[in-house]
Amino acid sequence: MSEIVEAIVLGIVQGLTEFLPVSSSGHIEIVNFLFGNDATGEENLTMTIILHAATAISTLLVFRKDILNILKGVFSSTWNDDKKFAVAIIISMIPAAIIGLFFEDIVEQFFTQNLLLVGIMLLITAALLYLADRAKDTTKSVGFKHAVIIGIAQAVATLPGLSRSGSTIATSVLLGVDRSKAARFSFLMVVPLILGKMAKDALDGDFSSQKLNALPLIVGFVAALMTGYVACTWMINLVKKSQLTYFSVYCVIVGLIAIFSTLIMNS
Repeated sequence: MSEIVEAIVLGIVQGLTEFLPVSSSGHIEIVNFLFGNDATGEENLTMTIILHAATAISTLLVFRKDILNILKGVFSSTWNDDKKFAVAIIISMIPAAIIGLFFEDIVEQFFTQNLLLVGIMLLITAALLYLADRAKDTTKSVGFKHAVIIGIAQAVATLPGLSRSGSTIATSVLLGVDRSKAARFSFLMVVPLILGKMAKDALDGDFSSQKLNALPLIVGFVAALMTGYVACTWMINLVKKSQLTYFSVYCVIVGLIAIFSTLIMNS
């Protein structure tokens, strides 16, 4: 039963924090620490992939109309905004894809319930959100140069505690991109990476080589899917209204708690 409860909590946390700019990976690490989850990095990674798959599907559901328009534009014979948007997404994927393909083992080493690292990265997330909320000139569309910089921000945000959505949305807004377009781009740019990551692990046999209980994975998936759909819709409205400072304050509080907890335990 404890596995089911943990899976539900992890799913809810993942669904909310994947879209809200407070770092899903950082909160998953905190939850694992609180539950005393001492599973290996590979086992934790499997649950992480399942939860990310759920949030990817929730993104597809929220942006289903946008995705259909983008696909129509891609297969159109003329150069249009949807085709340009699709190319920008592909460009933005390159930095994170490089990290995933060549530095995956190094990245996994950071996911060891290192609350000090999580706390520091949450403080950086807080600073980015605070600055983004105060950006004034935000009227641009996402260009190819923007896509490169936003893609680098996404790659760096593989560190636990550094919010992917927070980093990419904040970077976009600080570059002058319209807030609504920044949120849309941030959420859509990660979907191909998640699906590609799942395909890679499936081909590598990472799932078949593990003896895992399927029920917690299913429960976690459903919880993440439902909460992810709600959080994604909510987050779009929050970005439009420049209400990221609230999350900045939250990240500061949780980040400081994580840092001081680590210092106390190590003293």
